[in-house]
Amino acid sequence: MTTDSFDAQDRTETPRAGRERAPRTAGALIGGLGGALRRRWKLAAAVAAIVLAVALAAIMSMSPDYQAVSRIRVDPSLNPMEQEGAQSVLNAEAIETETGLMSSRALAEAVVRDLELYRDPEFAGDDALAAGPPSAALISRTVNAVRRRTGIGRDQLSYIISLSFKSEDPEKAAEIANALVETYIDLRARSSSGTSERQAGFFRERLTELASEVTVAESRLANYRASTGLPQTGSSGTVADQQITTLSSQLASAEGEAASARSNAQVASSQLASGNVDAVAAVQGSNVIRDLRNQRAEILREKGEIETRYDSRHPEAIRVRDQLAEIDRQILDEGQRVVTSLQAQARAASAEVGALRSRMSSLEGQRATNTRASAEAERLERDAASARAQYDRMNELSLESTQSSGAVITQVEVVDAAEPPVSPDGPPRSVLLALAMMVAAGSGIGCALAVEMSRGGLRTIDDFESVLGLRLLASIPLAGRRGLRGKTRHDPDPADTITANRATLYIEAIRNLRASLSRAGGGKGKVVAFTSAIPGEGKTETALSYARLLAINSTRALLIDCDLRNGRVSRRLPHRPEQGLVELLGGEITLEQAVTIDETSGLATLSVAAAHFTSQDLFEGPAMAELLDRARREYDHVVLDLPPVLAVADARTIARHADGVCVVVRWGHTKPDATIQAVDQLRDDGVTILGGAYTMVDPDAPVMAGGYFTGALYRSYFG
Repeated sequence: MTTDSFDAQDRTETPRAGRERAPRTAGALIGGLGGALRRRWKLAAAVAAIVLAVALAAIMSMSPDYQAVSRIRVDPSLNPMEQEGAQSVLNAEAIETETGLMSSRALAEAVVRDLELYRDPEFAGDDALAAGPPSAALISRTVNAVRRRTGIGRDQLSYIISLSFKSEDPEKAAEIANALVETYIDLRARSSSGTSERQAGFFRERLTELASEVTVAESRLANYRASTGLPQTGSSGTVADQQITTLSSQLASAEGEAASARSNAQVASSQLASGNVDAVAAVQGSNVIRDLRNQRAEILREKGEIETRYDSRHPEAIRVRDQLAEIDRQILDEGQRVVTSLQAQARAASAEVGALRSRMSSLEGQRATNTRASAEAERLERDAASARAQYDRMNELSLESTQSSGAVITQVEVVDAAEPPVSPDGPPRSVLLALAMMVAAGSGIGCALAVEMSRGGLRTIDDFESVLGLRLLASIPLAGRRGLRGKTRHDPDPADTITANRATLYIEAIRNLRASLSRAGGGKGKVVAFTSAIPGEGKTETALSYARLLAINSTRALLIDCDLRNGRVSRRLPHRPEQGLVELLGGEITLEQAVTIDETSGLATLSVAAAHFTSQDLFEGPAMAELLDRARREYDHVVLDLPPVLAVADARTIARHADGVCVVVRWGHTKPDATIQAVDQLRDDGVTILGGAYTMVDPDAPVMAGGYFTGALYRSYFG
């Protein structure tokens, strides 16, 4: 049967449409990690042992530290200079200040010099053995070492401060801790005494200067007030201020009267100009105008009587008209006189307003001058007050300093002096040991997982089918392991266990492979080839196991080793043949002479007697095709063990003669790109690829159980 037998099949053999995979469960993931650790447990153990050994060496090399503690109390009530009944309280900031002083560099340096710690190798290192006076660098290094070993802490919210010091020698730890406390108290007392004496001298000098400044400031203020005529402090204001107040009310009244007079004069002038003199209020109130109006009324009455008796040219009529005209002229003259009087009053009122304003302007100028003078006087007064306040404050400070300089009492006392500790304070070796073990275990596991993940091979069903586009036909476990017991050097090779009368994971995987290949080929594929992308993927072991399984099931099976350069089938035979495939294809021997029968399984084997290197393509000619045609007639199944596709070109040539090809991939090892390239080359050659198989799979891997649960459950069927 040729490759045309499978034309109805999809040559790429991609996964069946609609096929779904259950998601990987947490148990499967944990099982995968566990399998990785089982495979790399030696590496994990080696790394963990190395890390643990280094850590133990470092821990054991640590010198023990002894910590001595001295406790002091800082309390303001210890100072007899405090006033009786006064509340003495130190706030948190003050306590923190004291702790800062105790951890200061100056204090540590004083102790280093007093105890000559720069001669001690524990603090100064190898330079401590040098003769001569210490250098600045040596002192600095020793001070830094002492400060690193010094601990300062406050006991909760009390006035108690603890000073601790660590050293390899308990006696030395107590001595240095007490020296630090004593030096701190001594420095604090000397600092307070010296400060008080310096302050007292400073205050005396400043009091003399401030007294002179107060006298000068007060004299300057008094002289300035006298020269400017300003009243003394506390007066109600200057004379100009009082005059302006009175004049302001007079000016307001005069301005009102002037405005009223101007208004009356303007109205009267307007009425007079229009001839309506009677409308002028002042005219209406004039007695003269009133008398003239009465006279005019009599003349008008007389005129009426005369005009009724006489003609208008009659002398009486003319006389009466003349009298009437005279009366009107007198009325008009009197009205003009009244208006003139109103205008004179308006001018007089305006003149008075002007005079008042002039006086007001003069007073305003004087007040501005007084204001500027007052501002200067206030400044001088503030200067005098400030000088007086400084003098008073300095006098108080001088009195306090004079009192404290004669009786300096420290506010610090030792509560507990440091005693040599009985047991070391550190290092905590048990804790460090536990941490070292954790780090070692983590390092070992991390390295094992890193190496496992760095292999980058395919591991799951989804990886195989999605990356390669092939159906996974079977997952073959590593080295025929049974249960949790790994293969030892005395275990037989996996293919040799096929004839054993027992159930193993390996045998069941080969049976599963046979069923999958039969289904993939539709039961018509007589010639099935096994190949891989690169060497070392378990291709020959799988082909030999598959062929033996066919043979022990009462079928005629022929295994042909087609790897001329590195044929391995002949090495697995009890007696290595002297002639084989190369001689058969060369026409030197017959098929019957080349075939070797396995007595245990009955498998017919056509192997390569010796490695063959030639530029001649033995498989391209008709000899290989004729061999396979005869094998199809005489055998039920023909299994071809091909060389790796990427290593030898013969694999692609022979694969075209097969009815189907199974691609073998080493689980978790082979790079996906290599297998993809090999599969693509076979597809380009028109080869029918039935699917693929994982080899050397961890029996506990989920892929052994179809990816749905860990292989541990699957193994329960095999004891």
